[in-house]
Order: sequence, then structure tokens, then C-alpha cells
Amino acid sequence: MSERTFSRELFEKAPLVGIIRNVSPDDVKHILPIYREVGLTTIEITMNTPGAADIIRYALENEGEGLNIGAGTVCTKDDLEIALNAGAQFIVTPIINKKVIKSCVKKGIPVFPGAFTPTEIYNAWTLGATMVKIYPATSLGPEYIKDLKAPMRQLKLLPTGGVGLENMSAFLKAGADGLGIGGQLFDKKLIHDKNWDGLREHFRQFVQKLSV
Repeated sequence: MSERTFSRELFEKAPLVGIIRNVSPDDVKHILPIYREVGLTTIEITMNTPGAADIIRYALENEGEGLNIGAGTVCTKDDLEIALNAGAQFIVTPIINKKVIKSCVKKGIPVFPGAFTPTEIYNAWTLGATMVKIYPATSLGPEYIKDLKAPMRQLKLLPTGGVGLENMSAFLKAGADGLGIGGQLFDKKLIHDKNWDGLREHFRQFVQKLSV
């Protein structure tokens, strides 16, 4: 199990959580060094990906230097135990599970719980969330982030779901503290074709948008 902990400094260099869902362990082995090489720093393996715990272990042992490696789609305490035993450095949930959030806070593990309404978001924050994942962000758009931040500047928000190259800048300008991006970042066709050079170029476009 890795003793390395989540680095906020690394996250802030490239405030994007790349979400790996249903990608084969073999493909992940090719993706991780490319991901790090282009300057992306934080990656989440969802617990509903076959072999998720093994992928997290592999990532930490072989590609952990310069990367934050966490577990996503953590819905229960059981999911949490499996993720933490694999060495996950941060936890992302699609929903608010008080036990999961409190357990992470107690253990000093950064947790990004998913919430949708202002009340849910505020509740997640007061339970001790490191950042609140606004999910799904698609239907609400960047304006929603701006509206939430107006009365509650202290909230740290991570819009996820429907975030891509065309709206990343708008979300960041609206006050997002980071972005969660899955399918739009890990392009299925490029991965399926094992077009690793193409994937590198694709990743670079996201890095450029982060620094605009």
C-alpha cells in the first residue's frame, strides 16, 4: 500500500480529475505514462471498472510519481474499504453518503462527494468534503457554478459530467475549482485503436485549455 498522500500542489498544477471507467488494465498501463507526460496530474479509477482495485495498486506502484491516484464511484463503506486497501489517495462519490464522507475526513483522505442542489452541496461541504463534485453538471452549465459561488464563496466545486474542450474554459471562468472529465478525455476510439500518439495530442488540448 502506498504511503504517498494526495498532493494539493500537484492537483493545482492541472486542476482536472481524469475519470477512467471501464478501460482494460492493459490499456490503463499505456495511458498512465502519457497522461503524466503531458502534464496532467490527477486520475480517478471508478470502482465499477472491472479489476479497479488492482488497477489502483498497479498505478501507485508503477506510475505513482507525480500523479494523484484515487478511486471513484465509491457509494458504500464496503467500496471505501476496498479503495483504501488498494491505496487510493482520494475518494470520489456520485452521491452523498455521510458514513463515507465522515470516514474519509477522520482518516485524512481527501473526499469529493457528488451533489446537485444547493442544499446537498452545502451539506456535503459542511460534512467535510475537500471539494464538492457537481454532478451531473451538463444540465446546469457554467452559470450554475457562478450562481452557487455568489452567496457561498467558500465552496470548492468540481463540475463533472458533460465537461469537455468546448466548455472547460467557461466552467473555470465561472469559478470552478477543478473539473472532472471522463469519456471526453479518455477517447474510446483512440484507446480502442491503441492510437497512443493520437491520445497524447488529445490530452494536450485539455492541458492547453487549463492554462488559458
